[in-house]
Amino acid sequence: MPLNRCGATPGTMSSVEKPVPGYPEREQWTRQMDFIMSCVGFAVGLGNVWRFPYLCYKNGGGVFLIPYLIIGVVGGIPIFFLEIALGQFMKAGSINVWNIAPLFKGLGYASMVIVFFCNTYYIMVLAWAFYYFIKSFNATLPWSTCDNPWNTPSCIEIFHHEDCLNGTIGNTTYGNMTCEELADGRSPIIEFWENKVLNISQGLDYPGSINWELLLCLAAVWVMVYFCVWKGVKSTGKIVYFTATFPYVVLIILLVRGVTLPGAYDGIMFYIKPDWSKLGEVWIDAGTQIFFSYAIGLGALTALGSYNRFNNDCYKDAFMLALINSGTSFFAGFVVFAILGFMANEQGVDISQVAETGPGLAFIAYPKAVTLMPMPPVWAALFFFMLLVLGLDSQFVGVEGFVTGILDLFPGKYYMRYKREISVAICCLMCFIIDLSMVTQGGMYVFQLFDYYSASGMTLLWQAFWECIVVSWVYGADRFMDDIARMIGYRPFPWMKWCWSFITPCVCMGIFLFHLFNYKPLTYNNTYVYPWWGEVIGWCMALMSMLCIPVSVLYKLCRATGTFKEVSINIILCSLPTWVAASLAVRGLGQ
Repeated sequence: MPLNRCGATPGTMSSVEKPVPGYPEREQWTRQMDFIMSCVGFAVGLGNVWRFPYLCYKNGGGVFLIPYLIIGVVGGIPIFFLEIALGQFMKAGSINVWNIAPLFKGLGYASMVIVFFCNTYYIMVLAWAFYYFIKSFNATLPWSTCDNPWNTPSCIEIFHHEDCLNGTIGNTTYGNMTCEELADGRSPIIEFWENKVLNISQGLDYPGSINWELLLCLAAVWVMVYFCVWKGVKSTGKIVYFTATFPYVVLIILLVRGVTLPGAYDGIMFYIKPDWSKLGEVWIDAGTQIFFSYAIGLGALTALGSYNRFNNDCYKDAFMLALINSGTSFFAGFVVFAILGFMANEQGVDISQVAETGPGLAFIAYPKAVTLMPMPPVWAALFFFMLLVLGLDSQFVGVEGFVTGILDLFPGKYYMRYKREISVAICCLMCFIIDLSMVTQGGMYVFQLFDYYSASGMTLLWQAFWECIVVSWVYGADRFMDDIARMIGYRPFPWMKWCWSFITPCVCMGIFLFHLFNYKPLTYNNTYVYPWWGEVIGWCMALMSMLCIPVSVLYKLCRATGTFKEVSINIILCSLPTWVAASLAVRGLGQ
């Protein structure tokens, strides 16, 4: 059989005498269930519990499930499986795993940039939740009344909308306020959120002072994350048993309580009733939600997979985890809309007027809901503790993925005692320093800037597109299927190869281009428009990850010698079999 230019038989791997020197034996999960629970804890987060139900209600109820499931099958599951399998096969984090195609190692650096940004701003949601959790330990919830120092004269506890509609309220019925004035009133929960928690300023160019209470909550949450991650997967794998399961317990309790409330049936029907007229409009939201909720492109799934046993059946794991992820989203919708239906019934308004997304739903709608329940402080403490736990496991698994990628860059000869503990501390400290800008009066504007650009749908879609292209067309889809067969003992269904090669890249690039062509400037609450320099900062954050791929390719090509064809063969093909054979030799499978 002829040899290629690298001296290897086509379709086989070059043999090596010794494994890659200097790299210590990789840590493994104590039990396989540790890996499953860690993936559940990371992928199942705030996006599943609030963003999915909101998008479902916004895009025609049950009809949203059709494109959601289709894109999940052709895009979400294939890339989810690809990232876990790649980490398990290469036994490396999000950077070194791309040694299978050294020319495109920028993919690893891009995922590190994305997950670093995500770790930086995502923890603010946990700081807000911790703040609300502490404030829940009061006989009267501070966001339920209008007699607090942060309240304004426009604050109204009960709006009496039904009396205005019936014409029974007069100028003196409620604090000498007419119906027109009542319509302009503000709820105490909104004033608590904006005037007390955020103390929000006029805009991004007015940072204002630091909220010291919020700063202490932020520091406390980072300390929790540090001590969950500092000892590696041996400790992380145990903590997620609680953090991944406890939210389900609370969701079940909230569902049982929610369905017994008046108006819950109307809320649930509003959630699942399909509006077929919107079927052609929902595909973009469905695609971005899949990539968000499956945590694709962040490199953390690759890091978690790298701690698996080499022969673990990651193919079955991928399907099971995807089912848990999407099932949690669907289940959470019933909890959310049962309570929203109750709120709409109490306030005498349509459900569409009480459902908000993101922080608005988490920190406005739900705090209002608990004030309408018996024993509000108990429900408030339970809910915000769930919110804290739900985000905490996503946060420390994200930090774990980032630290794993960094440590993999340093072989064993650079061993230093407490190297991992120091690396985790530096990572947490860097993120904390950046977070200081988000606990100021203008912090919400900074938070939304990070959320919209740094780890947005565009950056994740760009990352997923190149992952598929590199694995299927540079490394080779058939070769990777053979590698998976070496691990799990059988070849996955060819559908995966077809998705990696054709379907998934087309879906990713199609949604990416639609986002690009329909780009709209960032706003806050649909009223404040970000200044031009704010958008420039946002695009710089997005390009910091997106440019890692082409810049690294150009850098390697410029550093190489010879013709373009020779460089391509040497960089893409020659170093690839050597690395993979060495990786297999580490596990006693080299030829």
